[in-house]
Amino acid sequence: MSDQIKYLLDESRMPRQWYNLQADLPKPLSPVLHPGTGEPIGPEDLAPLFPMELIAQEVSTDR
Repeated sequence: MSDQIKYLLDESRMPRQWYNLQADLPKPLSPVLHPGTGEPIGPEDLAPLFPMELIAQEVSTDR
């Protein structure tokens, strides 16, 4: 599988709505693990990189 495909969309074709698939999964996704500790990553680990609202959106299971 060495073929790599990249799609470039004009702004007019970019998605304007998203759907949270996590809300409909039969079981929750496995947590992301911290590379240094091997433990699940918490919001405090992501806070230096992302705004808290983005972190909340990423871990949400709301539709």
